[in-house]
Amino acid sequence: MSRQIIIAENAGFCFGVKRAVDMTSEYNTDNESKVYTLGPLIHNRDLVEKLEQEGIRRIDIGEIPNLKEGDTVVIRSHGVVPDIIDQISRTGAKVLNATCPYVTSIQMKARKYHGEGYQIIIVGDKNHPEVIGINGWCNNTALVTRDGSDLENLPDKVCVLSQTTEKHINFEKTVQAVTGQARDVLAFNTICSATRERQESADRVSKIVDLMVVIGGRHSSNTKKLYEICRENCSNTLLVENAGELPEWVISDPKLKRVGVTAGASTPDWIMKEVMDKLRGEGASGKRDQEERKSD
Repeated sequence: MSRQIIIAENAGFCFGVKRAVDMTSEYNTDNESKVYTLGPLIHNRDLVEKLEQEGIRRIDIGEIPNLKEGDTVVIRSHGVVPDIIDQISRTGAKVLNATCPYVTSIQMKARKYHGEGYQIIIVGDKNHPEVIGINGWCNNTALVTRDGSDLENLPDKVCVLSQTTEKHINFEKTVQAVTGQARDVLAFNTICSATRERQESADRVSKIVDLMVVIGGRHSSNTKKLYEICRENCSNTLLVENAGELPEWVISDPKLKRVGVTAGASTPDWIMKEVMDKLRGEGASGKRDQEERKSD
């Protein structure tokens, strides 16, 4: 069997996640203090376990009072509410702020326009740490919506922001819903370009394959959205966190002539490589599988 493996052009680590991982690893190497991450650094179980082996342990908000002077706490790329940073600083611990610059920009917009009297509206998941963090920069007064369908009785002045990993269609629906209710509408499409590129690449590849494999953590918002997009185009779509989760039939089924692969923004290159190696190494005919990166 000769199998063609098509990798989405944009897949794997995004700028913000790579920056957070690099900052944390380099700091841990160069400093003798105990290094903690506030929550899992990224939504990838394998990488979090690797960091733990390097001595970088995760803590939860409730453990902040136990920090000692000289300890270091990493703020992950999702960001946090301002009060959390203050709590850490009061213990004498250091703060290594690895908040993604794109997320920081949204936080600053939330603070600025809330201060100017605008009702902040965030398109996204109200339970996602990024959204919780953004809301904290406008005193937790934001309205959080999935697509604007639940918004009503809005004030005259509203400012629409978005979770960086949200779908564009949901942002557009929200802006349309808001425009029909408020007089003064500010709308900032703060969906990260990396998110858009990954979604578009995955959309293209999933339309032309027999099987689509999405690699990423099950708690990763952007990975779940990639899965949803691919599933709409290819009913034969799998979400796996690593190569060990690939079922045997994926390797052996001769009907799967074209297999597409994409990965969420929290998926390290080495996990992608392990999945690709497993897909390549089981060619029934013994021929080297064809592999190409799908471009525009």
